[in-house]
Amino acid sequence: QVQLVESGGGSVQAGGSLRVSCIASGYTYSALCMGWFRQAPDREREGVAAISVGGRATYYADSLKGRFTISRDNAKKTLYLQMNSLKPEDTAVYYCAAQPLATGGNCGLRYNYWGQGTQVTVSS
Repeated sequence: QVQLVESGGGSVQAGGSLRVSCIASGYTYSALCMGWFRQAPDREREGVAAISVGGRATYYADSLKGRFTISRDNAKKTLYLQMNSLKPEDTAVYYCAAQPLATGGNCGLRYNYWGQGTQVTVSS
């Protein structure tokens, strides 16, 4: 059973930066496809970024390219999301997600395991 715990959320002023982290356990981390999602009040959850098991391939929501960077440290079993030039509309609960890579397959954008989320609040 994959367990995910996010940390690093908080409050920041517009234009600032924040890094959120997600530690995984319960599975071979280097075999997990990972991603970040977010959900703002009264809005549907949306995909933010995703990363392959080795970290070489990444995906970003078009609106976030250039400001957000996803990365992973397989030795530390940790996923990161570096967020720069933050805007008030980035305010949301940020969720880490994981999906074991199927043998012979590629990472997609669908996940079965989710963290509890960490709140990010950006003030103007």
